[in-house]
Formats: sequence, structure tokens, C-alpha cells
Amino acid sequence: MRKLNLILILLLATVVFSCKNDKKPEVKEEAKGETTASKEIQITDAEMEEGSKIFFDRCAGCHGSSRKGATGPSLLPDGDGKSAATKALGVAGIRAFIENGTPGGMPEWKGILSEHEIELMTRFLQVAPPVVPPFGIKEMTDTWNLIIPVADRPTKPEHNRNIGNYFGVIMRDAGKVAIIDGDTKEKLVVLKTGFAVHILRTSASGRYIYSVGRDGRITIIDTYTKIPTIVAEVRGAFDSRSVEVSKMKGYEDKYLVFGGYSPSHIAIMDAQTLEPISVTPTAGKACDGDKEFIEEARVASIVASHTDPVWICNVKERGMVDIVDYTDPKNPKITEIPTARFLHDGGFDSTGHYFLVAANASNKIVVIDVPNKKLVKIIETGIKPHPGRGTNIKNKLGNLWVTSHLGENKLSFIKTNPGEGQWTVVKEIKASGTGGGALFVKSHPKSKHLWVDRTLNPDAKLNSAVDVFDTNTLELKKTLSAPEGVDGRAVHFEYNKAGDEVWVSYFMGKKSAIVIYNDKTLKVKKIIQGDWVENPTGKFNVNNTTHDVY
Repeated sequence: MRKLNLILILLLATVVFSCKNDKKPEVKEEAKGETTASKEIQITDAEMEEGSKIFFDRCAGCHGSSRKGATGPSLLPDGDGKSAATKALGVAGIRAFIENGTPGGMPEWKGILSEHEIELMTRFLQVAPPVVPPFGIKEMTDTWNLIIPVADRPTKPEHNRNIGNYFGVIMRDAGKVAIIDGDTKEKLVVLKTGFAVHILRTSASGRYIYSVGRDGRITIIDTYTKIPTIVAEVRGAFDSRSVEVSKMKGYEDKYLVFGGYSPSHIAIMDAQTLEPISVTPTAGKACDGDKEFIEEARVASIVASHTDPVWICNVKERGMVDIVDYTDPKNPKITEIPTARFLHDGGFDSTGHYFLVAANASNKIVVIDVPNKKLVKIIETGIKPHPGRGTNIKNKLGNLWVTSHLGENKLSFIKTNPGEGQWTVVKEIKASGTGGGALFVKSHPKSKHLWVDRTLNPDAKLNSAVDVFDTNTLELKKTLSAPEGVDGRAVHFEYNKAGDEVWVSYFMGKKSAIVIYNDKTLKVKKIIQGDWVENPTGKFNVNNTTHDVY
């Protein structure tokens, strides 16, 4: 049972978005109507295709597109020597985990997946995974769609709105992104941007918002137009989660980097048009000297240095931090730094000099000196750290970078400034209730509060509430339950440009919403609801995203 309890969080669901020249992962088929079968399991080709879509949507992020495992264990029929064979679990065992989740962080999916989908997945996971076809620069170029050429775009804003306080809000289930005016709280537009949108990033100038979906779809949203408009799109892989742009002075809004999950590669594109420039595979050996050649070496989080012409790309399965120099985008120079497995999310310390990233399957945080391209420290934290980008606060303990954890009720505070205790966990505290399941922490340089969600905790009272801590004392100040008329799981925080409002999403409920709190009083300031608010998740303020304010 110890091995079984390792099965972790599956990524949030959405619907499939299709557009020009779209290509999806293919399943190798025999003659039409034949069945793919293990010794005990029968599954038709149509069911195999349906199961592949469900797995891609919900499971691939943690278990890998080829089901070889990462944050979660492998899900192969005969096992891999480390994790249990799915055939040994059988239908009943697989169903138990899907329906009930695990204490380690995997949520329960009963009531989210239909009975038909659960039954199908109990069989799908007992047969060999489908083969993913190649997807290189030719395939990317075939999907490239320059909707509005640069020469035809406005040279200045066609409105008087405050673009720096625009919010991009992801509605994953609908495959959409809403752009909201943070000053007026007015919905400006809802755009179809791609299947299972994962994150939004902004250009160095703040003009463009880039959306990337789990289907590898990248879109550029132009904020200069009267109503924000999609001006270009391309597909960089079958599966992905991250993009970033060049931010160093002289390279603003010039290049974009894309991290492929399936196939696993780093792709560089023109940041104005999304025309593909180069593709570099990330396959290779792991950081720990494992002799196995890892083909599925997915690119997880990506950040851009503001002082050097580099991106920091985290290669998940290999535990390699790749420092990608974009001065020659056709032949990028990549410095590989061995760290720990499996790399996931992270962000900068308050100086922007150091990058901290979670190796969540190893229960560690990795610290990278970005300008000098070297490993500084690997820090033990708690079970499955999940910081998002983390957040920076300052008190009597020093400058602290904060992470939450999927697998236990713990916040870890790492000292980042020079002196005694630098790069160590100097404080640990607990949020309200019991159990893990926290996805994000958030603060702001102008705030005295630290916000924490409990999105994946199985207790509905906890996953629908957020905890607010005093940044000076690190004591729990207040637990905020979902406001009246709002239900669902609370997830992800974003401050406005001024740093005096906090926006929180409520999703997977009958009355989803975006709730805006006064950060000083912790009172509800505004509730945004409506037919267009479809299970909102991540929110990204243009100013804060552009300048890495967290």
C-alpha cells in the first residue's frame, strides 16, 4: 500500500479546443473495429482513443504522457520496478484510487468523472499506453496562424484603460481566457484560446498576453486594440504547460520560449508573430547518474531573467535546470545544471538573482544562481512542495521565500538574504485544519498578509476556504470561507497592480466566481459571477506578471 499511496494530483479538466491545422496525439490502430487487449482486459480502439483523451486531460501532468511517472508514480500495466503494476491493482484497486484520491495529494474524482469514464479508465490503465507521434518544427509551422500581421496592429493603445491593471483569467473547463479591467472590474472580452489553458505570461512591455494550453496551443492577445484581440497562434507540441518571453533590455518582446511535454523539447519562436525558429529536444540522462536514457523529459516551469539574456527551463524527469541563452535563437546555447527529480514550479527570490524551484517528488527546493549559472543549494522541505511561483516576504527572520505543500499541512520559509541561515528553512507553520493539498501561496511587497489555499484537501470546509497569515508574526490572522452565493474550491491568488486587492477563484462548484478581497480589511470588495464565469482558475495581473511581482 505504501507504493500505491504515491499516486498524486491529476491536472484540472477542460474541454478540447480545435483550430486551424490542429493535430492531436494519435493512437496506433489495427484494422477498424478490432480490439486492443491485455490478457484479461478488452478495450476497443474507440475506447482507447477516449481513454487517451481523458488521461491526457486529467492525468498526464503528474504521471507522464507515456505513463512512466513523475510527481505521481508510473501507471504501466506491468509496473516499472518502483511502482505497482496496474494489472496487479486490477479494476477494483484502480477504481478505489480514482474515486477516493490519496492522503498524498491526489483529489477524489468521483462526481467529477462520470461512472462511464471511471469504468473506462480502470481498463485503459491496464493496457499499454498509445505511442505519441513526432511533432517537430515542420509540424509547428504547419499550425502557425498569423491572424493580424505586426504592420496592421495599432502602434499605441486604442483606448484610455490602464493596461497594467488588466487581469487575464483562465477558465480551463471552457478552454477560454477572460480579460478583465482591474480598475472597473468590467469584463472586456472572453476569448477561446486553447484546450486546458495552463498559464498566461506577458511580454516585457506588458502589451501582449500569451496563453498556453495543455494541448500545446499558444495564442497572443493584443491589449492595444479597443477590445483585446488574438493576433497569432501556433501549436508547439501535443502537450505542454509553459511559455515565457525575452525580458532583458534590448530583447524586449523579441523571442518566446515554449516548453514541450509531449514531445519533450524547448522551442523558440518570434514573440511578435509566433513563427517557429528552432527546436531543441530535452531527452537525456537524469541528474542522479541514472544510466537510463529518458525520452520523456518534459519542460515544466520557465522563467525569464530581467538582467541576462536567458530563460530558466526546468526539465522535470531528468532533474536538470537548463539555462537557455537566446542571443542566437537558431542555435541556443544551453547550460545544464543537475539538481533533483522531479522539477516542477518555482520563482525568483526578492532580488531576482536567484531562482527557487520545487523538486516535488524529492521533497526538495532547488536554488539556482542565475547570472552565474550554477547550483547554490538543495533544501529539504516537506512532502511534495508546490509553491507555484512561491512568494517573498520580509520580517525579523530576514527575506523569506515561501512554499506550500501538496502532501502535508506545512508552509516552509526559506531565508534568502546573506548571513546566518541563508538557504535554510528558518520557520515552518501549519495552515488551519489537517492534511495537505495546498496549491498556491501569495503576498505582495506592499502587503502585510500571506494568503494560502487548500484546493486539493478532501475536506470541503478546507478546500473552499483560504487562510490569511500576518507576514510579521507568521500567525494565522483569519480563515475566510466562501462568501454567501459562492461555492466550490478556492484556488490561486493574484494581487492588483496597487497591491491592495486580492483576487481568488472558486471553481468546481455550482456557483463559481472570482472573489475580490480588500487586502487590508480582508472584507469582500466585489464578487464577479455570470454565465461567462466558467470555473475560473489562474489569474494574472499584467503589471505583476510582467515584472515578476510575488
